[in-house]
Amino acid sequence: MRILSKLLLAFALAFPVSSHGALTVFACEPEWAALSEAIAPEAKVYTATTARQDPHHIQARPGLISKMRKADIVVCSGAELETGWLPVLQMKSANPKVQTGDKGLFFAADQVETIGKLEKVDPTMGDVHPEGNPHLHLDPYRVEKVTRALAERMAELDPGNRDQYKANAKKFSERWEANIERWEKVAAPLKGKNLVTYHSNFDYLLEWLGVNVVGDLEPKPGLPPSSRHLASLLELSKKTSIDAIIFASYQDKKGADWLSQRAGVPAKELPMTIGGSEQSVDLISLYDDLIQKLLKVTGSPDNS
Repeated sequence: MRILSKLLLAFALAFPVSSHGALTVFACEPEWAALSEAIAPEAKVYTATTARQDPHHIQARPGLISKMRKADIVVCSGAELETGWLPVLQMKSANPKVQTGDKGLFFAADQVETIGKLEKVDPTMGDVHPEGNPHLHLDPYRVEKVTRALAERMAELDPGNRDQYKANAKKFSERWEANIERWEKVAAPLKGKNLVTYHSNFDYLLEWLGVNVVGDLEPKPGLPPSSRHLASLLELSKKTSIDAIIFASYQDKKGADWLSQRAGVPAKELPMTIGGSEQSVDLISLYDDLIQKLLKVTGSPDNS
């Protein structure tokens, strides 16, 4: 019996991929689920959150624990975006493949240079991310780097399908690069526009498009808009031209509506990720929808 147990253990170590022959992926956010499916279309992919949920604050439900227990790889944004719930899932799932330091744990933020890194953090600064802004899926160039890194990681975990992962990643990247060229042409009129945002959700997108962030509805990261802070933004609108106010699909729109009505500036809900609007059904349509909504809300011409 002991010999049989040893043989079964050796077999499991030699073949780390799930028994059905394809990777089982636990994706923390919809964008990484979509990217995983593009690279590994035969994989079984589970998405832990939706576009209507704030990925900072997720409850470690039993269903999530069960899904993580079966995962070959966990794909998340990283940069401490999931720090409030991912470690609990790791611990309670007891899955040795996806613990910290293991190849089965993949953070997108570890594959690129993030913006907004902080050397020193203290409690007075609010809910900040010292490792940088985690919402990097809204920069297409960083997504391309993550694509290559994720394909390589999947190939390490499932070497039998290495060529397939690499070929699928290349195919995705070629299509993605063609869309980057198109997006930059269509979005050119947005350059130099001034926006008030809610949190730092869209910083990568706006930096890429050359849009200025002149104010934030949050007085500090993680704190909801206060009356005093909204009043200061209203004063700002009298001195600085503001083209629009934007917020994510899971955020409360009350502060944006208050400022919009009093400052005479349009406010718009934007999809933070796939599923945040009817139009955003995959990564490419997410970018399409974001750019079109920004063009419309800022009154910019459409170059498409």
